[in-house]
Amino acid sequence: MKHQIIAEACSSRLRIDLGAIRANYRAIAARVAPARSGAVVKANAYGLGVVQVAPALYREGCRHFFVAQLNEAITLARVIGDDATIFILNGLDPGSEADCAERGFLPVLNSHSQIERWRKLARTKGRPLPAALQIDSGMSRLGLPPADASALAQDLHLSREIDLRLLMTHLACSDEPTHPANRAQLDGFYAIRAHFPGVPASIANSGGAFLAGDFHCDIARPGVALYGVDPAPDAHGLRPVVTLEARVLQIREIETGIGVGYGLTYTAPTPHRLATIAIGYADGWPRSLSGVGAAWHRDVRLPIVGRVSMDSMTVDITALPADALAEGDFVELLGPSQSLADVARDADTIAYEILTQLGPRHARIVVDDDGVLEFTAPGERI
Repeated sequence: MKHQIIAEACSSRLRIDLGAIRANYRAIAARVAPARSGAVVKANAYGLGVVQVAPALYREGCRHFFVAQLNEAITLARVIGDDATIFILNGLDPGSEADCAERGFLPVLNSHSQIERWRKLARTKGRPLPAALQIDSGMSRLGLPPADASALAQDLHLSREIDLRLLMTHLACSDEPTHPANRAQLDGFYAIRAHFPGVPASIANSGGAFLAGDFHCDIARPGVALYGVDPAPDAHGLRPVVTLEARVLQIREIETGIGVGYGLTYTAPTPHRLATIAIGYADGWPRSLSGVGAAWHRDVRLPIVGRVSMDSMTVDITALPADALAEGDFVELLGPSQSLADVARDADTIAYEILTQLGPRHARIVVDDDGVLEFTAPGERI
């Protein structure tokens, strides 16, 4: 009851469905089998709360988790079982190696300097230290060039210092299934993989999980697909995970020729009814939606007019019956009428950015298949 009272008193509400995340994990795990599916939970589980999301995935059977930074790994380790493996995708900042080794995390070694620092620590400890190795198969972002990786494989001292648990690379164009770069990266990766016999391999991100079976290797690394975003045109059947609503602050009528918002970038061509909504770019609602995005109410699109400002935006509610919406009501920003992909398209960005920018000013309601699990009031630590 307390949660319900607080939720009703908030300006905006973000609902996160753990049951949908678990269902998406099961669907991806079934698709990539007999490979295993891990889960990418970096950036606070894409902004949705790793403390809530990761235990749900762990209960579903996930045992391979991927984060970007050591501090993320430390947070993650507190909420999942000791039998899970945590990989740090960006590798380690200089000086953090001993802490990582002590905690049992696996850095993804991306460069010669990272490799040498990890080997130096192993020599100090007198035993090989577990790690993953990333190969740059064509994205030119992270990882060893193929020739350097081949040379490393010939180093007779390598196995005495590094217990190599995973060989991985990352696809640049997996959201375009027919892009020739996908097959070129796969072929290049398999050529390098031959120099590391017996080491498990990983290439498939969310999009790669929906490519042919030879992309799945031993471990898939889905990220955004877990959170309800179709990672490729033919990736269907994933369940939406988030809904977002914001409250109507004020309703007004304006006459023809009246301007709206900062800069008066919109001028009403006819008499309008407008609603000011309690969401803006400080809440992660992109300013680029000004004049192109929308809110929804009862299946009616309510176009944004004028600029999205820091804490509010204005929508045209002329298409609604006069009594359909009142001050204090909520309108839909994400939900059945408008998906993350829809908003990303209108904002000229990607769904990843929309998800990760939904900040702490929203009341967060975490649900699972059997009801509400947790409520986080605006501003509370997520």
